[in-house]
Formats: sequence, C-alpha cells, structure tokens
Amino acid sequence: MRATRSMALLAGLFFGPGPRPQPALETGTVAGTVTEPGGGPVVGAAIRVAGSALQARTDRNGRFTIASVPVGSATVIATAVGYGQQQRVVTVVAQRTVVADFVLQPAVMALREMVAESRDAQLGRHRGVAAAPAPMMAAKNYALRQEFNTEEYGFHRDNAWASARRQPLSTFSVDVDAGSYGNIRRFLKEGQLPPKDAVRVEEMINYFSYDYPSPRGEHPFSVTTELSRSPWNPRNRLALIGLQTQRLSMDELPPNNLVFLIDVSGSMSSPDKLPLVKSAFRLLVNELRAEDRVAIVVYAGAAGLVLPPTPGNRKDQILDALERLEAGGSTAGGAGIQLAYQVARQHFQEEGNNRVILASDGDFNVGVSSEGELVRLIEERRRDGVFLTVLGFGTGNLKDAKMEQLANKGNGHYAYVDDILEAKKVFVQELGATLLTVAKDVKIQVEFNPARVKSYRLVGYENRLLADRDFNDDTKDAGEMGAGHSVTALYEIVPADGADDDDDGAVDPLKYQTRGRSGGSDDWLTVKLRYKAPQGSTSRLLDRVVRQETGSPSADFRFAAAVAAFGMLLRDSEYKGQASYSGVLAAARGARGEDREGYRAEFIRLVETAASLAGRGREITGREDRR
Repeated sequence: MRATRSMALLAGLFFGPGPRPQPALETGTVAGTVTEPGGGPVVGAAIRVAGSALQARTDRNGRFTIASVPVGSATVIATAVGYGQQQRVVTVVAQRTVVADFVLQPAVMALREMVAESRDAQLGRHRGVAAAPAPMMAAKNYALRQEFNTEEYGFHRDNAWASARRQPLSTFSVDVDAGSYGNIRRFLKEGQLPPKDAVRVEEMINYFSYDYPSPRGEHPFSVTTELSRSPWNPRNRLALIGLQTQRLSMDELPPNNLVFLIDVSGSMSSPDKLPLVKSAFRLLVNELRAEDRVAIVVYAGAAGLVLPPTPGNRKDQILDALERLEAGGSTAGGAGIQLAYQVARQHFQEEGNNRVILASDGDFNVGVSSEGELVRLIEERRRDGVFLTVLGFGTGNLKDAKMEQLANKGNGHYAYVDDILEAKKVFVQELGATLLTVAKDVKIQVEFNPARVKSYRLVGYENRLLADRDFNDDTKDAGEMGAGHSVTALYEIVPADGADDDDDGAVDPLKYQTRGRSGGSDDWLTVKLRYKAPQGSTSRLLDRVVRQETGSPSADFRFAAAVAAFGMLLRDSEYKGQASYSGVLAAARGARGEDREGYRAEFIRLVETAASLAGRGREITGREDRR
C-alpha cells in the first residue's frame, strides 16, 4: 500500500492533469508540397492554418500534411527562411484531403529581417514578454538574448601540421557523433552563422552516409581508402579513410532493454524541447516489438521512475506515460543518470541491447552537475555493459560540450534534434545505429612514409586524439560504432617534394635521423585499426596500406571533402586554403548522387544560406563580391 501511495505521489509530481474530452468536430486534412521556382523541394518550411494552432513542417521532399483541420474555408500560410511568404485559401471537406501546393520565391535580401522578426516573436512568447510594437521589441531583442542565452561550447584549436619525419604516427578515436551538424543547421535556419566552437568538422562529415561496401568476413566493418588532390590546396593530397558497419533492420536487432531518461525541468518547457522530445520518442515507440522493453525515468528537482519496464507492444501504455509528462523545477541530472543506469542494470539482457537514451538541453544544476563529475559517473556505469545515447534539444541554454563528453565517455553517441525530421533520422532511418553497438573502443593509427609524405594534418577529431602508445592499450576508452554507422576521416598531406607548408623551420634539423628514410617502400601510408566486441575486453587488429593515388576520386570522396571545406569556412580556419562557398557548392552539387533522403540537397541549401549570411551571396551567383 505504501509503495502504491508513493508511486501516486511521484506521478503527481511529473504528470499533468489527464486529457479532457472535447466535443467532436468535423475535420479534414490539408496536404501538399512546397518547392522553389525550379521545382526543388523547400525543406523545413513552416506551414500553418491561420487562426489556429495547427501547423507542420515540410519533409526532405518538400511535403507536408496537417490533419484535423475544421471543415470550411481555411487560410494556409507557408514560410521558410530565405524565402517570401505565400498563402492559399482552401475549402476543407470532412474526412477528405485538400491539396495546397506552394512555390516560394527566394528572398535573400530579406533573410535577416525575416529571422529577426521570427525570433523576436518567439522570444517574447517563450519568456513571457508581453506583445509590443515591432520597434520596441527589436530594441529589447539584443539585451534579452544576452541575458538568457547561456549555451556552452568547448574550445578547440584546429589540428596543426605534423612532420612525417619527426611524428610518423597519428592516433585517434573514431567518432560517430553528428550533433554539431544538427546544431549548425539550427543556427543557419535561424539566420545566424554558428559560433566557431560549435563547428566540429568530423561530426559534419559523419552526419552523412556514404556508399562504402558492407563488411565481409570476420570483422564488423569494412575499410575504404582513397588518395587524391586536395580541393582547397591542389598542391596537397587528401587521404580518406572510411569505415562501414553492417546495416540491419529492426527485425534483425536483438531484444532491446531501453531506459528513456527525460529531462522535465523548467528549462525544457519551450516547444522545441519537451514537446519535441515527446514527438521524437513516439517515433521510436512505434518501431518497438513485443520482445523489447522500455522504462521511463524523469528528473527535475528529483528523479523518479514513472514507467517500469514495459513490453514494446504495449504502445498505448508507453505513449500515455510520455504524453502526460510536463516540465517544471530545477535539474537533478546526476540523480536521473544514476537511477536510469540502475533500472537498466536490474533488467539487463545478456544477449540484448542495453541502453539509456538521455534527452535534455544538458542544463544540469542540482546535485552532481559539473562536467567532470558527470563524466566520472558515466565512466563508472559503462562498465556494467549499458550503452548511452545522448540527444540534445532546444536553444538558449544548450550545454553542447557537456553532452558530447557524456556520450563519448558512456560508450555511445551524441545527436542534436532540431526538428521532427531529425528525430525521424535518428529513431527510424538510422534505428540500428542508434540502438545496437557492434564494435567498441575503435581506434585508428596511421603511419606516414616520410619518403612520400612531408607533413600531414588530421581534419577534425581535435577532442578525439590519443597518445600513440594508447593504440595498443586495451584499457584506454575509444569510440563506438552502431549497426549501419559509417565513419569518415580525412588527412591533408603535403607530398615529400611539396612546398614548406609544415613546421620544418620550427626546430633545427635533427642530427641523428635519416631524412626521408622509408625502408625502401613507395607506400604513402598504412592504416591500422583496433576494436573490441561490444561486451569484449581484448581488442583485434587489422590494417590497410595506401600505395597509390586514386585515378578519379569517388562521389563520396568529393562530397566529404566539400563538407570538410564548409566546416573550415564556418570556423574561418587558418588551414582553409583556397576553400570558398562557390567551390563547396560546385563540389557538393557534382557529388550529390542519388540522395534518396534529401540530406545532401539540404546541405547545399545550408551552404547557400551561410554564403548569404557571410556576405558571399554574390560569390555563389557568379557576381563579384566587393565587400
């Protein structure tokens, strides 16, 4: 009786009142597409029914659907960053679908005004600011942002050139995180260039899937290498290392023991946080099977279990628990993490996938809350064989660096969910990669031949670097790869006969080293990899040798290089060389390929937006920019 009473009290803390019955209304559906004048889809356009709360966003094919629209005349309005607004008046018929298609005209010059107006309105609504005339609100906007924006990003300096003669080895942990790309997209859609430290180039590259071959044989991933000229410095070479794990459908996955760990503190109350979290987890719940189990742990001022482990075929029960969550209070994230791991361990599946999925803005402020304390807590719990997925939500106080480190130390990965389309990518299209780890502690070590390579530079992975001796040390933590994950790494290389782009002048010549010694080999480099089985403790080794340049670089090579160049432009990297927005666009358009989900097409539009925001709009239209 006492336990039942406690559960009831706990439910009262985290659940709002149940839904009230509403009178039945006759409704229909409005659906259609939003395109550019040339016919291309406008992704992420906002569609709303005037005078109501009904709204939707277009998918990556430019399509949208708004259900439950009352019958009769309705005004449907379409808007998108970088485009003019358009509206249609339609007649909605009960239980029918009426089509409303839009063709939005680009409005690059109005981009800043559109975004400022939109963010001012949202800021007033989210912060409880009363409606005010536009000039007054604009005057307050800067001060409000300064007061409330507490987003945090970890500082990192771009990897520098290293001499192949003095430092022939380069060692790093793989990274399948993609949070940086989603966050960059959010900034650009809001009409801002992202902070430099929000840009992690390797996460931008690894956001995309590539046409690497599926693994065959004893190892859980295939290895692809290419070597060709660097697009941002034609005197140099660019080496690509690509890994690909086996792609699995939901039916092929082992049973899942999942704990949804959801932040319901007051900072999660805005529409792009807890409401989006609910929508995202609904997508995952709809994919679950009877053999899967889901528990829900929430935390605000305290942590609590609001849904015990429940079979995946009891979807109504799980969805009802999600729907009733409400935000309020401070953020005891450490207590929530401890309880979530405890629940996962109590119901551990020896032959299954055991995982905590954390959804938060990362604003932990009660109890164990510092990044160091949380990382140590996660490191202790990962030894139990429970993996961690970290999902970032929202704007204004996103603790990006903290959440990325939690994922890195928790044998998991980090993604930023800025809209329902990204939630679909994480929880539906890449479900195997999200849920099932197939290799852990994956490390790469590259040995460069000084007879062919003068100097080299790893593009990205700045916070994933390892000491060379860590490669053979099985106690050192490294990255994890899920089913269907691909990992891509790029090295820029100065050939042995190349110009002095490296640091050869930084120290005096070495007296006892043989310049250009290579053991008689013409190899450019050797790639070595170590990994462990998901529940293993001893690593396995494999290697590949790169002996010659690729005759014609693949579309994947060209697209990955374009993404890397874009990242360096956003960071204003000293290593960007001749990279330009126009060059990135040309390369990305030429390497777009089949692009069934539209992610590469979206990338092209983001580059166009960034070029306009950076004052390079004329550059990408072929006109000289005289700024």
